[in-house]
Amino acid sequence: MPNANEDNASPLSQVQRRAVSELLRVSPVADDLARRFREAGFSLALVGGSVRDALLGRLGNDLDFTTDARPEDVLKIVRPWADATWDVGIAFGTVGAQKDARVGDAVQRFQIEVTTYRSESYDRTSRKPEVSYGDSIEDDLVRRDFTVNAMAVALPEKEFIDPYGGLDDLAAKVLRTPGTPEESFSDDPLRMMRAARFSAQLDFEVAPEVVAAMKDMAGRIEIVSAERVRDELNKLILSECPRKGLTLLVESGLADRVLPELPALRLERDEHHRHKDVYDHTLIVLEQAMGLEKEGPDLTLRLAALLHDIGKPRTRRFEKDGRVSFHHHEVVGAKMTKKRMAALKYSNDLVKDVSHLVELHLRFHGYGTGEWTDSAVRRYVRDAGPLLDRLHKLTRSDCTTRNKRKAVALSRAYDGLEDRIAQLQEQEELDAIRPDLDGNDIMDVLGVGPGPVVGKAYKHLLELRLEHGPMDRDAAVSALKVWWADQG
Repeated sequence: MPNANEDNASPLSQVQRRAVSELLRVSPVADDLARRFREAGFSLALVGGSVRDALLGRLGNDLDFTTDARPEDVLKIVRPWADATWDVGIAFGTVGAQKDARVGDAVQRFQIEVTTYRSESYDRTSRKPEVSYGDSIEDDLVRRDFTVNAMAVALPEKEFIDPYGGLDDLAAKVLRTPGTPEESFSDDPLRMMRAARFSAQLDFEVAPEVVAAMKDMAGRIEIVSAERVRDELNKLILSECPRKGLTLLVESGLADRVLPELPALRLERDEHHRHKDVYDHTLIVLEQAMGLEKEGPDLTLRLAALLHDIGKPRTRRFEKDGRVSFHHHEVVGAKMTKKRMAALKYSNDLVKDVSHLVELHLRFHGYGTGEWTDSAVRRYVRDAGPLLDRLHKLTRSDCTTRNKRKAVALSRAYDGLEDRIAQLQEQEELDAIRPDLDGNDIMDVLGVGPGPVVGKAYKHLLELRLEHGPMDRDAAVSALKVWWADQG
């Protein structure tokens, strides 16, 4: 390992001490596995993100290893030792395993991946990388995306391997590529997305030459599958500093290729500066939504915050009085959200939830600051459904005004809405609003069989329920008969 006895004040000595502590913690698992590889005639090293995270003092129980053993040999070594193995990544040289091991006084579960030394690259047209195996750990490390991920610790002797200066870059909090960035991004264009993702996750700066290559080669990202782009985007959005990564995507031109609705928010202001920068507003809303999360990062909420105003560029109008309007941007934005998320291969459920939040994010403002009627509250809750808590957070986050008096008034108004919801919740089952008669009741009262008329009657009774609240059975039957008579 690097010398940990240097000046205590130096950044390098700090990361080195953290690494020693972290590696000692996982030694019972890592060393045991390494000895088995050595007995079989192969080498094993902790590598990549695991070494980086050890140096940062944040190593978890997901461990990445690299070896000169071919995947078939890895399976032979790992299977008798692990509690479970899987080979879904074996075509790319990776074998996965699970191992429960005692660390101190507790048994911990480790998720392990062992990958054969390899290199991979894309040709000019394929979306699938070509993988070839190697015999040198130095050649394996040079294929890594960034120098901070191109470090290894040979096991079990704990020899630190850092041929490309990753330790210095980690101490300086900078992202560089082991070789030239042009070669690295040509081999795997997704690394450009990873640069933005790691800058957001680690709060690191990206080296100027790397940013320059990203700008020059942004179009190369189109060779990568939508699924891989989506996964990197998710990790970026769920990070602690998504603004940093999103800003890099926009400034490098990558966002124009993978999420063009985001840079499109940088609207030119009118000469009187009468509407705010929608792009900057969006990033503020995202950060404010993050501040309201109570149970960890929420992808649905963060995506809704990021996309809530994407309909504004298409709906912008300059009014005769000099004002700028964005009428129905929430409806247009919901449609745009569905289209973009579908293109990025998000699940149907997530597309539905995020687009619905985008569509509803202005609903609160449509009621003004007056007293909420019971009917309005019921409709608000009914339309939000299981997304109500997220809608609360998104709506509150959307208030970015610098006018403190206005901000306080909006916050109090929303407090009032939540109070009204709570009051009605005690009186009625708002989460499951239903008509006072079900389909069978409707057919019995009207003397009809299943068909469209039952659905129309049900919808009418639901509207009455939303408008007036619960009715007893006699009142509901009477209302249904009045409606039926009006149908002719």
